[in-house]
Amino acid sequence: MTTSTATTLDVRLAKSEDDIRAAQRLRFRVFFEGMGAVPDAPVAQAGRDFDRFDDYCDHLLVIDTAKEQAGEDCVVGTYRLLRRSVALLHEGFYSADEFDLTHLENYPGEIVELGRSCVDPHYRGKAVMQLLWRGIADYINQYNITLMFGCASFPGTDPKAMATALSYLYHHHSAPEEWSPKALKNRFVNMKLLKKKQIDNRQALREMPPLIKGYLRVGGVIGHGAVIDHQFNTTDVCLLVETGNVTGRYQRHYLQESADLPNQANT
Repeated sequence: MTTSTATTLDVRLAKSEDDIRAAQRLRFRVFFEGMGAVPDAPVAQAGRDFDRFDDYCDHLLVIDTAKEQAGEDCVVGTYRLLRRSVALLHEGFYSADEFDLTHLENYPGEIVELGRSCVDPHYRGKAVMQLLWRGIADYINQYNITLMFGCASFPGTDPKAMATALSYLYHHHSAPEEWSPKALKNRFVNMKLLKKKQIDNRQALREMPPLIKGYLRVGGVIGHGAVIDHQFNTTDVCLLVETGNVTGRYQRHYLQESADLPNQANT
């Protein structure tokens, strides 16, 4: 799967261990050097963001071919993709460290977890995000994926500072109970911090990270409860999108309105 632009940018899946390591170096630069996440000792020593899931995930990459030809680090954007059929053969989903995903077993067809998305600071803007989302749309079609999900992050670890946005999500965008993930009991943070009538919807959208707003535009819904991730200095929600809403509308709505998204440590 390869998509080209008129510039020097291409998007494709990682083909080798070298490709994956290049994505991990980008993730390290963005998450740990740029966003202040705290690496454990092996990650800090390697200068790469890696975990046990990398070995069996697919890694979607945006490549600067000019840098590639010059022998430089050429991965400028990445997403990590994990299909249910693959997760079941290994250690499951990354999100299961924060959310009980049992109810997702009720969702029919193939599903995919999206995570570890980031873009090189020098390449942020519409072009890289368009390529990443075209790549995801191709991936959805290739594997007949019916649902995509993953952890989406608010910066900071004080839920009260994002009370309006979290409450808005709870009241207006909760996932159907029959397939809704739920924050693990020992990590559960109540998102219902305000009553529905107390919410200023405009303020809620101002507090909302752009990536989450982009998902909401294509019908995104939120699992039950949030989780504080102290390592990445974020408050995470589990966000889900039925892919029929994406493949038919992503070009018109998602890409144009969400191309200037900041980096996200998870989704």
